Amino acid sequence: MKKNISLGLVLVMMMSLMVFASCAKKAPESEETPMGITTGTGEGAEAESEAERQRRIAEEEIAEDRARQAEEEKAKFLDTKIYFAFDDSSLSAEARETLLAQARWLKENRGRTVVVEGHCDNRGTEEYNLALGSRRAQSVKDFLVNAGVELSQIVTISYGEEKPAVRGNNEEAWAKNRRAEFRLR
Repeated sequence: MKKNISLGLVLVMMMSLMVFASCAKKAPESEETPMGITTGTGEGAEAESEAERQRRIAEEEIAEDRARQAEEEKAKFLDTKIYFAFDDSSLSAEARETLLAQARWLKENRGRTVVVEGHCDNRGTEEYNLALGSRRAQSVKDFLVNAGVELSQIVTISYGEEKPAVRGNNEEAWAKNRRAEFRLR
């Protein structure tokens, strides 16, 4: 009988150990700070915070790429020049094609105001060249408005022959000076 009691006690003790072992407290996966902010302390929280960090880095890289692309598009917009024939303010087929891209950029950037500058070569009187530069800037503006750009986004100015792109008195220099340029306000 003593043997049965001893055996019974051993069994009870083993069962008790198993119950206590299975009820042991797991390590918390997160802790709450006094301000109610949950912080990760377990493996799941570490993996989650690593995933969150990777997501944040990816989002930052995407934002940087978009900002860089926007700056490149803005620079391309500003570097574009529309060239004109001698004593002419009409737009060539190439100029109209280029202006369609300019119109797209302006429609995507409705908050931006562009100044269209009209320029001429140094032949002709100052008054005549100012008027011709004005007609050139106006023809660019008219095209952009007809392409869907808001009228309020475009301002024109004529510099006539005051701001040559190239100095010189030959056809090559004159051709580069008969132009319209873009500047953002």
